[in-house]
Amino acid sequence: MTAVREAAQEIERRLGGIKPRVAIVLGSGMGPLAALVQSPARIAFTDIPGFPSVSVDGHAGELVAGTLERLPVLVQSGRFHLYEGHAPATIALPVRAFATLGVQTLIVTNAAGGIRETFAAGTLMMITDHINLMARNPLVGPVEPGEERFPDMSEPYDRGLQGLARAAAQETQVTLEEGVYVGLLGPSYETPAEVRMLQRLGGDAVGMSTVPEVIVARARGLRCLAFSIVTNAAAGTGAGPVEHAAVLATTRRVAGDLGGLIRGVLRRLAG
Repeated sequence: MTAVREAAQEIERRLGGIKPRVAIVLGSGMGPLAALVQSPARIAFTDIPGFPSVSVDGHAGELVAGTLERLPVLVQSGRFHLYEGHAPATIALPVRAFATLGVQTLIVTNAAGGIRETFAAGTLMMITDHINLMARNPLVGPVEPGEERFPDMSEPYDRGLQGLARAAAQETQVTLEEGVYVGLLGPSYETPAEVRMLQRLGGDAVGMSTVPEVIVARARGLRCLAFSIVTNAAAGTGAGPVEHAAVLATTRRVAGDLGGLIRGVLRRLAG
């Protein structure tokens, strides 16, 4: 039995009959969004085969299943990162398990540094495209069952879902920027010279996650929607050093707006 099948079977066993249609991955400091789930069933990462425990502050390390806006959802509160030393296959394991369970839509969130000079701390950005500078791809190796060998990435983030997000932002009066996310390996933050390079490449925000999950989701045929909370100006574009504590403080401040936006998208998906 593959690692994906083992993880999916254990998650399914603990779901209590819930059949999630949407999976939501929460980034650093966004754990409170999991509290929105109604009638929750909680599964610790350590109870799922192949899932390591989390080691980064701001990540709870559990799955929360239930309903949100009348849709069955599975929320991943916390994630694994390549910079922690995990293999790309480990980073991809949750999304692969979700797809095996029948999830059709993946919503991903993250904390990011602002490359675009007009982005202040607390800016909410919908990701319209990404640039993978992690020097890793989770599809390297034998093709997993149900995945494409060469998935098309001309539309990694679903235009239809983006339309729902724009409508939800207008309804909730949340200012929603749009832009390109750059994924770097980390864990060190970027130098000012690197940020200038990323500006020239067309990046608007930079972080250390999201890209592997979206690549795998697209290989599985899942529709993807993603948001960054811009927690700080990237090095060289603002004053002062970049600190993880400030990142967490900003995400917690903006998490309510993001939660309302996600709920608006789910309402539209539910019809």
